[in-house]
Amino acid sequence: MAKGPDAGPEFVVDFPTLWIVPDWIEAHCPVPDGFRQGEDLELYPWQLWCTVNHYRVKPEARVGQLAPAFHYRRSQIVAPQKTGKGPWSATITLAEAAGPVVFAGWARGGEVYRCSDHGCGCGWWYAYEAGEPMGRPWPTPLIQLVATAEDQVDNVYRPLRNMVKLGPLSEFMRVGEEFTRVGEQGRIDTVTSSAMSRLGNPITFANQDETGLWTTANKLRRVAETQRRGLAGMGGRSMETTNGWDPSENSVAQTTSESKARDIFRYHPQAPKTLSYGSKRDRRKIHAIVYAGSDHVDLDAIEAEAAEIMEKDPAQAERFFGNRCVSGSAAWLDPAKWAAKADPRRVRPMTRIVLGFDGSDVDDWTAIRAETMDGYQFTPVYGDNDEPTIWNPADYGGQVPRAEVRAAVQQLMFRYDVVRLYADPPYWESEIDEWVDLYGEERVVRWHTRRIVQMHAACERLRTDVVKRDGSFSHDGCPITADHIANTRAAARPMDRYVLRKASPTQKIDATIPSVLAHEALGDVIAAGLAEKQVSYYYGS
Repeated sequence: MAKGPDAGPEFVVDFPTLWIVPDWIEAHCPVPDGFRQGEDLELYPWQLWCTVNHYRVKPEARVGQLAPAFHYRRSQIVAPQKTGKGPWSATITLAEAAGPVVFAGWARGGEVYRCSDHGCGCGWWYAYEAGEPMGRPWPTPLIQLVATAEDQVDNVYRPLRNMVKLGPLSEFMRVGEEFTRVGEQGRIDTVTSSAMSRLGNPITFANQDETGLWTTANKLRRVAETQRRGLAGMGGRSMETTNGWDPSENSVAQTTSESKARDIFRYHPQAPKTLSYGSKRDRRKIHAIVYAGSDHVDLDAIEAEAAEIMEKDPAQAERFFGNRCVSGSAAWLDPAKWAAKADPRRVRPMTRIVLGFDGSDVDDWTAIRAETMDGYQFTPVYGDNDEPTIWNPADYGGQVPRAEVRAAVQQLMFRYDVVRLYADPPYWESEIDEWVDLYGEERVVRWHTRRIVQMHAACERLRTDVVKRDGSFSHDGCPITADHIANTRAAARPMDRYVLRKASPTQKIDATIPSVLAHEALGDVIAAGLAEKQVSYYYGS
């Protein structure tokens, strides 16, 4: 008996499942975009395989059971870029919102599910066969779509909104920018790392997107655990979708994959390890295997994208397109190019500057970098002995000397004409609030580096200006900063973005971050027309 998506569209399963769910999806979820927008959707073989497994019912299931009626408590789907994970996740989410996804007993034969009985006027119905598990909708669906950032969650929410607007679900769903109302009391919420206040609520389903990027560092591991506790209390279930992950980041996806739990459905098509992703011939074989069942994918286009990324970051290409979990990140900035920009000079008191601040507490370093209006970046000094504004907690009994850092900031504010200070808040919220009160919110700005879109753009601006040969950027040659720049890696993220990571757990990159923030502050100051000191000619009496 054939099992799995590779058996073609007529594959057969040998377990009871809510077959009504994929049929309901194809009747209610039209193609969301592209040349076929609005037409009837047909699930690809791999999508159908994952759907029937997620809704696999235990033979001993009883009426009244919620999550325990199903063979799998949750599912994890690992698939390469462009296979259609986002639109398929949208269909599952809509099914959880309005479809027959709750076990409702075993059919004797002849029973009929009618949409009209559940608030949908589309006229669709489904006849059960004898012995088939039956389904019914949640009375009050409470669903969360979660991703690392707004554009990431849109990978699911955008097709979801279009499916609602273009199909029969528009009769009882009201779509908004951040949530969708289902009936009178149900809702689908979008949640990102910047909107954590929505967590902790009872939910019936969680769609967790790109869990290969969910780590302790960005606080999304806690999100995953919080959601699963909420689901357990409501009898709900969850689903993870992701590309291949970097094993060095210890992500939620990796934890799920390595878990010994037997009630997790895992779908992760992989080519044999004997095929090398670095070989063009082998790469084509790998793509043919991992993209099997996604008929819309042009493998020539995938090869072209992968080959281009291979030139700068082979590990990223292998993860995103080869569906493999491999370590490695591209060097963010060539240390030789950074060193070539060293041109130390004295910065006189009351020079107009900007500051970048990144603080830690016990493990990582705390650092301040400064930049003049003409693009000269340096590590300022403080105190009677002109100590650099970089603090290694190991030099202070294992903890950053907070009073000393506050004193250094105060001294810099008086010594120079500080136009702007960009400060990353984590661990230093109280001190930054104090600086805002002392120096004003126009000068001290809370700049969160966890925002992937903004941080990627800021990193690219500094990297680009360092590489330029026009002399618009130079620096003091600070050896600590040079070491930290050399340790910094660009860990790939979707949408051709990256975040900064250490080359290894023992290396430090803490002086890199304030360098990025100082340069970003300078760019914003110049754009706002604040680079030149304003002269007042008012002589009031």
